[in-house]
Amino acid sequence: MELRDFFAAHPRVALAFSGGVDSSYLLYAALQWAESVGVYYVRSAFQPQFEADDALRLARELGASVTVLRADVLADARVAANPSDRCYFCKKIILSAIRAQAEKDGYAVLLDGTNASDDIADRPGWKALQEEGVLSPLRLCGLTKADIRRLSKEAGLFTASKPAYACLATRIPCGETITQEKLAKVEAAESELFTLGFRDFRVRTPGGAALVQVTADQTAAAHEKWDAIRGALAPYFTRVELDAKERNKSL
Repeated sequence: MELRDFFAAHPRVALAFSGGVDSSYLLYAALQWAESVGVYYVRSAFQPQFEADDALRLARELGASVTVLRADVLADARVAANPSDRCYFCKKIILSAIRAQAEKDGYAVLLDGTNASDDIADRPGWKALQEEGVLSPLRLCGLTKADIRRLSKEAGLFTASKPAYACLATRIPCGETITQEKLAKVEAAESELFTLGFRDFRVRTPGGAALVQVTADQTAAAHEKWDAIRGALAPYFTRVELDAKERNKSL
C-alpha cells in the first residue's frame, strides 16, 4: 500500500506530531493527500525546548496549523518512578490528551510516525499505541527510516538529516525517580554541547554524574574539546565523564 492510498481510505486524520524525522514526513504526506489534518504537539517535561522549536518551524514551513497541548506526565507516580515500562504510561497520557482534543475537533482517526524499521518487539510505547487504536501509516506502508530520510530530502524538509532523538527521561537510569530538576540539568547540559558544535549525543546521569556519549565520528572532537565540555557542564554536574565505549553511528 502507498501512503496516497492510505489517505484515500482515511481522508480525515489527527496526527500525533513530534517534529522528528518520521512524524514530519508523515505530516508532509498528509498535507498532500488527506482531505483534512489535525496536527497535535504535546509539551511535557520530557521534551526540550529545541524539539518544540523544530516542530513548530517545520509546521510553519509546510503551512500547517499546530494545536499545542500540555501534559503533566510527572504528576503520574507510575511515570515519575521511572520503571522499565515508563514509556507505556507516558504514552497513554499523551495519546489520551491528543485524542480528547482531536475528537472535539471532529477527528476519529489518530496517527503516529512509527516506521517499518522500528523494533516493536519490546517497546512499551507500542503497546499503548495498539491499545489506543493509533494507526502508523509509515509502518503499514513498509517505509523504513532510510526511506523516510530519502523522501524527506526529496521534499526539502530540514528534518531529513535530523538525528534521532529520545526524550529527556531516557537519560535518567531506570528505577531512579525522575524530577523536573534532573531533567532541567540534562537539558541545560545538552544545550551546552550543541553550542560546542556537537550534534548527535546524549548526557546520561548514572550515579548523579554526567556521562557524555557521542557518536563514533565525534569521538576525536570530544577528546579535543574535553576541557571545554567539562567547563560547560560544571554548573550542572560535579562529575563529568566521557563514555569510553566506542559509540555506534546512532545513539
